[in-house]
Amino acid sequence: MSDPLAIIGGAGAGLGQSLVRAFAQNGYSSIGLNRSVSNRTAGTTLTVDLSDPDQTAQTVSDLIQTHGAPKLVVHNAAKLVIAGFEDTTTADFEATWRAMVLSAVNLGRSVLPAMVEGGGGTFIVSGATASLRGGKNFAAFASAKAGLRALTQSLAREYGPQGIHVVHVVLDGIVDTDASRALHSMNPARMMKPEDIARTYLALADQPRSTWTHELDFRPMGEAF
Repeated sequence: MSDPLAIIGGAGAGLGQSLVRAFAQNGYSSIGLNRSVSNRTAGTTLTVDLSDPDQTAQTVSDLIQTHGAPKLVVHNAAKLVIAGFEDTTTADFEATWRAMVLSAVNLGRSVLPAMVEGGGGTFIVSGATASLRGGKNFAAFASAKAGLRALTQSLAREYGPQGIHVVHVVLDGIVDTDASRALHSMNPARMMKPEDIARTYLALADQPRSTWTHELDFRPMGEAF
């Protein structure tokens, strides 16, 4: 039998690619989906605009035909807009919603029915501090992340009884990536390591049905909360 399928929606450089690698190293046929794909990740990551329902459905359908229903799916797509409210355009609000909430809707519609039919699995959504509270200059990002959290709660209540473990993870800190190091003047020792996040995602996917976690918050040592 082939390895169970894992799909990572939002498999860009940093956490997304760390998830692709970690899942592949731990017994999954691991495939990333991302809006753009570099030569280095081609093959393990497919070019897909997750805000496009037709693209998403067709790509996932092809994967299911090849590998069977996924057992682990992660929604990790995000779009960061940092600006004062008066400088945040309507297009900014729409773009963040499409990148995070609509993409999760499209991914969920494409995988959840097949996962139910296949006997269960785990659907993990990467959240953020902004999922719980909106900060200054984060109106677009926070409103979309909060909507994504509410969507995840609804999916958990609907699909949990059908055998799907739906999890919302609050990443309460800065993930250590090249982009975040360029954006933040912070000691990398105080950032969350993508490979460590991936290990915990794998542990969530391995939880017995009698003790499922729905929401979990990660933060590095020393992070204020």
